[in-house]
Amino acid sequence: MADIRLEKDGAIAELILNRPDKKNALNRTMWEGIPELMAEADKDRAIKVVVVHGGTAGAFAAGADISEFGANGGGAGYRDTVFAAMHSIGDFPKPVIAMISGPCIGGGCGIALACDFRFADETAKFGITPAKLGIAYGLYDTKRVIEAVGAANAKDILFTGRIFGAEEAQGMNLVDRLVPSGDLKQTTWDYAHLICANSQYSVRASKKTIQMILDGATDDTPETSAQFADAFLGEDFREGTKAFLEKRKPQFKFS
Repeated sequence: MADIRLEKDGAIAELILNRPDKKNALNRTMWEGIPELMAEADKDRAIKVVVVHGGTAGAFAAGADISEFGANGGGAGYRDTVFAAMHSIGDFPKPVIAMISGPCIGGGCGIALACDFRFADETAKFGITPAKLGIAYGLYDTKRVIEAVGAANAKDILFTGRIFGAEEAQGMNLVDRLVPSGDLKQTTWDYAHLICANSQYSVRASKKTIQMILDGATDDTPETSAQFADAFLGEDFREGTKAFLEKRKPQFKFS
């Protein structure tokens, strides 16, 4: 898929939005490609972290390609395509980091919000603009906005449709790390490698449990209880405790 691709760098996979002539405006081909490529990254046992970025476009993504709305109707079928793409990122079992330079608007901001972390440089600009198009923003996407920035900031972003800078985005917790543009990739990769060095059983269990809490769970379920108990039977637990006692870095095997 020319407009979107997956590249692999050791334990890190890059989901690259690749439509530079349109500042990565998301066409239907790109929306349809996201679940396919995320499924590929999930099946690859060597991949531990996925980084989503805008390649050489000078933008993360300038939003959905509005010129397609007429052809696609912009209705239930188009919404289902976008919904599947967002869920493939938001429900991905491995950590996902959005690495953001330039415009991150509309559907692009939705993709970034579906990631676990958002790292940005000072060129990044954000906005979610359904109010400028007469579009109703979906509940799943709205929930992601609220989880990141709180209800009051979500109302500000959605009611006004305004575009705002990276520093303001960090102040409302939309951005987790804000760094100079020349440092963005190194900062992102260093952080990804921190995650890669840890037990992936633990990392993925934590991700699943955190999302269950955000979705309303208040106590352990049979699934989370089994997850806790099974950890003590796993190879990662044996290696982690042995490495601790031997005062060395663990070499975890779970993938």
